[in-house]
Amino acid sequence: MHSENKMGVMPVNRLLITMSLPIVISMLVQALYNIVDSIFVAKISEEALTAVSIAFTMQTLMMAVSSGIAVGINAFLSRSLGEKNYENVNKAATNGIFLEILGYLLFAMLAFFVITPFYRAQAGTGANAQTIIDHGKDYLSVIMFMGFGIFGQFTFERLLQATGKTVYSMITQTTGAVINLILDPIFIFVFKWGVAGAALATVTGQIVAAIMAIIFNIRKNKEINFSFKGFRLDGFIISRILSVGIPSMIMVSIGSVMTFCMNKILSTFSSTAVAVFGVYFKLNSFIFMPLFGMNSGMVPIVSYNFGAKNKDRMLKTIRLAMIYAFAIMVIGMIIFLIIPAKLLGLFEASPEMLGIGIPALRIICLSFPIASICIVISSVFQALGNGVYSMIVSIARQLVVLIPSAFILAWISGFDINRIWYVWFSYDIAEIMSITISLLLFKKLYDEKIKDL
Repeated sequence: MHSENKMGVMPVNRLLITMSLPIVISMLVQALYNIVDSIFVAKISEEALTAVSIAFTMQTLMMAVSSGIAVGINAFLSRSLGEKNYENVNKAATNGIFLEILGYLLFAMLAFFVITPFYRAQAGTGANAQTIIDHGKDYLSVIMFMGFGIFGQFTFERLLQATGKTVYSMITQTTGAVINLILDPIFIFVFKWGVAGAALATVTGQIVAAIMAIIFNIRKNKEINFSFKGFRLDGFIISRILSVGIPSMIMVSIGSVMTFCMNKILSTFSSTAVAVFGVYFKLNSFIFMPLFGMNSGMVPIVSYNFGAKNKDRMLKTIRLAMIYAFAIMVIGMIIFLIIPAKLLGLFEASPEMLGIGIPALRIICLSFPIASICIVISSVFQALGNGVYSMIVSIARQLVVLIPSAFILAWISGFDINRIWYVWFSYDIAEIMSITISLLLFKKLYDEKIKDL
């Protein structure tokens, strides 16, 4: 006998907060780690910081695959819970775990072939290019070969979130991030392992978090049967996971392509511009991570109540998520506008980095409030099994608008370092387009799937 899950009965505002707050806290800790990690690396050299910034593209690609599969598992499993289809709940978990294992093996094999050409394509041609490449190979080889930690962490934390047990995922994420924070200075400066030490600290935290998430699932997640006895691949289950997962993978992977292209554009100005772009991503994670955490709490609620055909709870959840998201991003925008120099100063910023970075933070942050609505709508698309809509918006935003407009603005500036600030307006242009398409697609989805529930 299965009792009614809290996602179908708890008051919506309280439910959204209790589901999201643990994830938000853990993601804030993770964002803090991302910043502190780069602060430690920046103390090695600006070349080391640039190398780690470039590595973010490949790390994003790994996260795209692992989180994409996990989002597909989460959405289908939560919907099956709402439909009281417990056989599909169990099959979603076991088939999803199998897919994640394949994802890790893919990146472990790719590490043998892609790391060196990957860095050569983005390090530029300056006198410090080879130093950046050498640091990059030391860092990224560890991240890719030991990537089973991030795949396991995403998988089992999403399974906890799918059944509403977000407190346990908070514990695992927070523990992993704290381990990273503790080991970073030890591995980098005490053992003198440099950027390889930073990478080892990262994967160690991920592995510990994954192990903890597995234990919590086995002991606490009684709504899922994790037995692989008699396991067989189920084509229907895999197709449903991937119908949401692949668009999510593509959507995040597009971010990786966008970062690669932006690094290429910015490297025509200077390697410092590439470092500034990497620092921006570290800083914006402190603003965006809480928003993503809230969305992680929202997705299973929307999926569950869609499966249960409870329209009112669905719409109230979405409205509240948009209000909270907008508030978070307005606060982030104000911080970036007021103290950009102090934020950049955390990373041993040189006068050149400050000259490039201060206008960058102030211009890009103007797009934050618009982005908040787009991100919530994108998560709603995924929750209702329409991941393709999220993918369309992401492709249009980053590949159709952001990169071309960044190149055009760089060309207009004459690739002059004193006018590089032109390039940052490409973010504001892209978000205006993004919210337009997002709202149109949400209206279409509402008419097709929600209106007549």
